[in-house]
Amino acid sequence: MVTINNRKKLYEVSQHLSKVARGVEKADSVIKNGTLVNVFSGELLAHMDVAISEGRIAYVGASADHAIGDQTEIIHANNQYIVPGFLDAHMHVESTMLSVTQFAKAALAKGTTGIFMDPHEIANVFGTEGVRLMHEEGQQLPLKVYTTFPSCVPATTDLEDAGASLSVEDIKAGLQWENVAGLGEVMNFPGVVFGDPLMCGEIEETMKANKAVTGHFPAEDPHMLQAYIASGVTSDHETVTREQGLEKVRLGMHLMIREGSAWHDVKEVIKVVTEDKVNTDNISLVTDDVYPQTLVEKGHVNHVVRRAIEEGVNPVTAIQMATINVARYYKLEQDLGAIAPGKYADILIMEDLQKVEPSTVITDGEVVFENGKIEKPFLTFTYPDHVINSINLKSELTPEDFLLKSKNDRTETEVHVIKIIENSARTEKMMATLAVEDGVIQPDNEKDIIQLACIDRHHASGQISLGFAHGFQLKKGAVASTVAHDSHNLIVMGTNPEDMAFAANELAKVGGGMIVVEDQKVLALVKMPIAGLMSDQPLETVVEEVQQLEKAWKEIGCPINAPFMTFSLIALPVIPEIRISNRGIVDVTEFKLMETEI
Repeated sequence: MVTINNRKKLYEVSQHLSKVARGVEKADSVIKNGTLVNVFSGELLAHMDVAISEGRIAYVGASADHAIGDQTEIIHANNQYIVPGFLDAHMHVESTMLSVTQFAKAALAKGTTGIFMDPHEIANVFGTEGVRLMHEEGQQLPLKVYTTFPSCVPATTDLEDAGASLSVEDIKAGLQWENVAGLGEVMNFPGVVFGDPLMCGEIEETMKANKAVTGHFPAEDPHMLQAYIASGVTSDHETVTREQGLEKVRLGMHLMIREGSAWHDVKEVIKVVTEDKVNTDNISLVTDDVYPQTLVEKGHVNHVVRRAIEEGVNPVTAIQMATINVARYYKLEQDLGAIAPGKYADILIMEDLQKVEPSTVITDGEVVFENGKIEKPFLTFTYPDHVINSINLKSELTPEDFLLKSKNDRTETEVHVIKIIENSARTEKMMATLAVEDGVIQPDNEKDIIQLACIDRHHASGQISLGFAHGFQLKKGAVASTVAHDSHNLIVMGTNPEDMAFAANELAKVGGGMIVVEDQKVLALVKMPIAGLMSDQPLETVVEEVQQLEKAWKEIGCPINAPFMTFSLIALPVIPEIRISNRGIVDVTEFKLMETEI
């Protein structure tokens, strides 16, 4: 199996590849008689061969017979399409709930041969150590794993408490690691625009290293957008409207159009291509966040490509947006993104460009997926004990911890409520009038005003903030998660304090994850002992556990799509309008804390 330890640089094998191209030396393998998807010219070229040696492409043409020797392996494409391996320009492995290794197995089977991961979830728990561990795990895989070094750890400095922080010096050092391709999404866009020394320092170091500064800009202020771009940020994946997409493309920003498990942006944003007919060279298709069931049932990058095609994009154009455009953005086009001499032999063979399902996946010239299964063994990666045991609570939680005392001596009071929006990362501010009994503010489960809590799980401080949520429609029981973007404290929501305490304590016992309970009984549990963020189990096990989790959410009344992903974002204080953190309720539009009770 080819890994970073034996993957050849082009300068190491360039002369050999030249000899194979001329037939002086023979190829390791040749793909025969396929229709080549040429992402440079936009053409489909029939009856083409591809000669491969030392993990790279040596020759592409109508016949590679001159490069075939006695030991050359022949891979028959049989007139199927020969497609460059898909690249995901922006994604978080942690969101899949899988280790990097288990994710790689699922992604490779769907035609993803390279990713640019932003491990800012584990960075918020373990800092540089967490990033290094995930990065190192990725380097031993046939999937090419590039890292964008997390930029906002914590996402905000005054509104929440993460388990770790990263400095400009940390980022500067991390940018020197092999296969670190840039700076992770710069979520603190106000900090960038208004000159925060940490944000500006990170961006400056990335520009000095001549690497990509990836962005995160959910606002609609055109002046702020241009200030953000002028500060050095070069891409954005938070675009949700056609108008936003068109504006960013016109300003030279690399537009990343997202289609994940919960965020479905392709239908609207792809109109810049299908209706506005813009040049697509500076546009990529990305997943951002997907969970295991999506990987199995719909796919990975291939699903995003398929969605673009379904919305009217020419298949070759859609493939360009998931291959060469990504490679060019990260300045890696010498190695990635196309089927051409000198590039890594990361190649898909597929029967139908509309279905976008590969029958064969090749990385570094080796077949890694064929006949419906992974063909290569994967190395095992072991995380240290303290990463596996990362839930640090001051003491066991009790129902009394979830009682919100009113500051007013009256029978009812007004509160701020976090209103969630299905299939959106955004929330809305909402007010509600709630009853007060014995000095305690009561939720109104009938009106879908459900009790919410965020608990420090990093420092054993005992800190708990309490609030209310609307939109999940829980009728009974409680849910809890240690996946709570971005600081990943312990979040709990429920219809009664007894179930809330039980859910939180159960997660602490197993090292974190996601749980649904009713009457202090576990209905579903996904254990995620790797930093409280990722499972250590195989893909098939996690898929089954997540299916039970989805079913359990429905059993306690929640009808929305991907509820646990929406729930996991309820503590993210960088996306408008209102969130909860371990410090309290956050007004994201003002970037300040506010009281739950008005």
